[in-house]
Amino acid sequence: MEADQQARRPRRAAKPEERGKAADQTRERVLQAALEEFGAKGYAGARTAGIAARAGVNQQLISYYFGGKQGVLDELRRRWRERQASLTPAGRSFDESFAGYLDDTLDNADWSRLVIWRSLGDSPDAGAPGHREQKAGTAEAIASIRRRQAAGELTDVVEAEFILLLSHVLAFAPVALPQFVEAILGVKPHSAEYRQRCREQLAALLAPQ
Repeated sequence: MEADQQARRPRRAAKPEERGKAADQTRERVLQAALEEFGAKGYAGARTAGIAARAGVNQQLISYYFGGKQGVLDELRRRWRERQASLTPAGRSFDESFAGYLDDTLDNADWSRLVIWRSLGDSPDAGAPGHREQKAGTAEAIASIRRRQAAGELTDVVEAEFILLLSHVLAFAPVALPQFVEAILGVKPHSAEYRQRCREQLAALLAPQ
């Protein structure tokens, strides 16, 4: 009898804050699944059905929350720009900034693959605001290196542009060309040994003359 009464008892309606929390959790699952899907296949190769399957959600929710595949990509790139901005807080030395960037790149390979895919032309939004923001961020990074050179922290024998390029190459090489990293240096591409060696060698190259 008691079991029958419980079965007939109406379910408690979810509170607004509970529904909001569930929606946020679903959005985050979709974004994480999309990051993995884009990292593995690029934007062109990824499918919303694949993202939905990874996230364990109905495919229609991707359109509901993000407006489709492009909307998911836009949100991921917005978050990437925020991540990058947080890696170089004021007061850090160049070595500390590079170490933070290197660790973030290698510890978050799906994010890094997303950047590499875009560099290979797998980008539906060339010229979009995010692209312009990237150019502005690059210009500021170069200006920051020049200020460090003027202050005597880094050598001015090497061009600021080349220092920035070299920093990106060292960070992304283990993701884009892991076999070359291991063959040349004899260490695992994502290892602590690779990271320490990069810091030491870059510091030696950029030490003031």
